[in-house]
Amino acid sequence: MKKGTRKVLGAGSPILDLLLNVGEDFIPKIRGGKGGMVMVDATEMNEIIGMVSAVPSKVPGGSSANTIFGLAKLGTPTAFLGKVGDDEEGRFYVQRYGSMGGDLRSFKKTSDKPTGRCLSLVTPDSERTMRTDLGAAAFLSPDDLSDNDFSGIYLLHTEGYLLYNRPLLMEIFRLAKKNSCLISLDLASYEVVGHSKDIISELLEKYVDIVFANEDEARTLTGTDDMSKALDLLSEKCGTAAVKLGKKGSMIKSGSERVFSSAMIVEKPVDTTGAGDLWAAGFLHGYLNGKSLQDCGKYGSLLGAEVVKVMGAAIPDEKWIEIKKQIKQ
Repeated sequence: MKKGTRKVLGAGSPILDLLLNVGEDFIPKIRGGKGGMVMVDATEMNEIIGMVSAVPSKVPGGSSANTIFGLAKLGTPTAFLGKVGDDEEGRFYVQRYGSMGGDLRSFKKTSDKPTGRCLSLVTPDSERTMRTDLGAAAFLSPDDLSDNDFSGIYLLHTEGYLLYNRPLLMEIFRLAKKNSCLISLDLASYEVVGHSKDIISELLEKYVDIVFANEDEARTLTGTDDMSKALDLLSEKCGTAAVKLGKKGSMIKSGSERVFSSAMIVEKPVDTTGAGDLWAAGFLHGYLNGKSLQDCGKYGSLLGAEVVKVMGAAIPDEKWIEIKKQIKQ
């Protein structure tokens, strides 16, 4: 397969992002800590939304989906595996992805549950605190999957949130390897890592080729505050590891090669929602096109910097034109 034509399948939760700006004093009023993700039901989410006078804005989201959308915008052939409700929001979600040129064959639908939602509460420091109701996305099951979903796929990209449904994740990994796919995994949240620490190391060793982690996730999994050591520990378990350090840049290791990539500093970030997901999209775009680790890191930094300039994880269309020009240069 020629460089640039390698198709990527994203697997995860297709959910609508609901975005709200809140003050620092708001987060202590709700269940769970700041900066992470806590699962809630529809009732609790509606209660939280009701505590704020503003109406949330809505954009298609989900960790793996954000990465896949980014890759699609860069011209990478993509498909997505996830379940939406047979409702207006689900149709909106699928249509929006299709407009990017995405392959829609692996979307599953149900009339029993509504399309999932993720409420991102953005504080003045641009940090986002997420509360998620997976809705229909939680009802994707191993029985929904088939070899057809993985046909023609070069790389499967998965999100750590799938660790909450281990039978499903294991079947996704099994079919991916059966169909000779590479696998990348974004650990997604330090809370996810803490919940699933007992199995993550084994999955990295047996299935995963590329792992993405931020500082909190790397620390929770490896038990060390030394991010250089954490990178070594992660890369020992799978071929390629990247530890994202926010404004401090990122460290990447593949085999014996190790590089540091500087961050592109944004003077006044608006919202960090999707920053890690779009960083992964930039990295994978470089990886799929045979670029150096250094270039992969630069592409990740470029996309991560652009997405923090806007609310939500959707970089405006006109910005993608500039991004592609910068990557070519």
